[in-house]
Amino acid sequence: MDHDARAQNAGEGTTRRRYLGLISIIASFCPSSQHPLLQSVSKPRSFILLIGRRRPSQHTTSHPARRGSMAGSDDYSVDEARAQFPALQQQQVFFDNAGGSQVLGSVVDSIRDYFTTANVQLGASYAVGQRATARYDAAHDAGARFVNARSDEVVFGPSTTQLLRNLSLALGGPGSRLRPGDDIVVSAIDHEANVAPWVDLADRHDLVLKWWRPAAAAAAHDTNPKLLPEDLARLVGPRTRLVTFTHASNILGTITDVRAVADVAHAVGALVCVDGVAYAPHRPIDVAALGVDFYCFSWYKTYGPHVAMLYAGWAAQTHLRSLGHFFNPSATLADKLGLAGGSYELCQAVTHVVDYLGPGTGSEKWRAIEAHEHQLQAVLLDFLTARPDVTIFGVAKPDSHLRVSTVSFAVDGWDPKALVEAVEKDTRFAFRWGAFYSNRLVRDTLRLGPNGVVRVSMVHYNTLDEVKGLIKALEKVIDGKE
Repeated sequence: MDHDARAQNAGEGTTRRRYLGLISIIASFCPSSQHPLLQSVSKPRSFILLIGRRRPSQHTTSHPARRGSMAGSDDYSVDEARAQFPALQQQQVFFDNAGGSQVLGSVVDSIRDYFTTANVQLGASYAVGQRATARYDAAHDAGARFVNARSDEVVFGPSTTQLLRNLSLALGGPGSRLRPGDDIVVSAIDHEANVAPWVDLADRHDLVLKWWRPAAAAAAHDTNPKLLPEDLARLVGPRTRLVTFTHASNILGTITDVRAVADVAHAVGALVCVDGVAYAPHRPIDVAALGVDFYCFSWYKTYGPHVAMLYAGWAAQTHLRSLGHFFNPSATLADKLGLAGGSYELCQAVTHVVDYLGPGTGSEKWRAIEAHEHQLQAVLLDFLTARPDVTIFGVAKPDSHLRVSTVSFAVDGWDPKALVEAVEKDTRFAFRWGAFYSNRLVRDTLRLGPNGVVRVSMVHYNTLDEVKGLIKALEKVIDGKE
């Protein structure tokens, strides 16, 4: 997208936000049926005249957001955030965001626009081909900005699972620096996407596989297992080549001190690989500040299309062989690991996610998101901790420095599946039960059954009213209230 088009879209977005702010004010005083301005919101033609913008696509949000609460910043409104997500205009309340967030309307529109105006092979010299290539390249630039990296240090792929598998193949194979007897350290409480590739790598290269298990969890039935650098220090040595772990647990919500762990690993010359899937929707990412060699997360859990992205630092890339065709270039990470695995129409839409969230650990947008999500998890955790029949897995207090707003728990006398289905039967709340691909954590460390935990995963477009409504529904089912 050229500069003028971006400026036009930015201006339209500002106009739309002001309009929606006016809608929210009017709605607080007047039912929609009694005000012509509010009536027009449900009529696309009237909406176009009032907004004064181009005709929206069929996916453009055309209803005012349901009223929510303000976060800790005057610049952040839940209503405005929700208005950017067409799917939120349904009656369903989404508390399954850790499995996949809802998608920005700008992303949906971008994918449709790409199919109708730029759906050609990349690299061609004709006009449409140049436009398609420019949009694809711009997405790499945006993705790199999002994690504070360079565009030749990121690659798109269909999923984090696939990209980490590709990474493991590139670290091994002909010309690998790995030698039999070298060791790799793998977290025992991670999502399987960041476990299985490394177990396979150890098997293929006759490496020593060392499991990083929380010390407290090994000693007793611990409901709050953590990956601590002091535990890692006892595992690493001069032959440690790789340490892999999660930035935030998709079950526990617990945040790992990545920088402290990376320092321990680098002290013995090991590379560091981090799964950031459960962290990326909640906090900004700065790979330079974290000191990591590899970092991977999924855009479809971060308000975007169903693609993922892997970062590999320039120095770390010297450890990788290219998986691409022998006659193709291998200068960038995308050359080495991409394998055309990320659909072009999806990858190019990532730019709109970055435009919405913005990169940078010091941005007002991210601070407001963290403040709002803190409120959400505080309300839910306060309810759960007050009940003697509930066990919370992970940090039980709403500390945003220690956890994200993904909360898992169990209720005495209730199978997780039965509880979720009982609540969903008569409500519009969408949440889940299970192990969520963290089976080693759920079965071996937490020592739970096959139905795992009840998980409620909240993000910045959820409201306090939604959380309070879920609490009422849980109380009704657990306590048998009519």
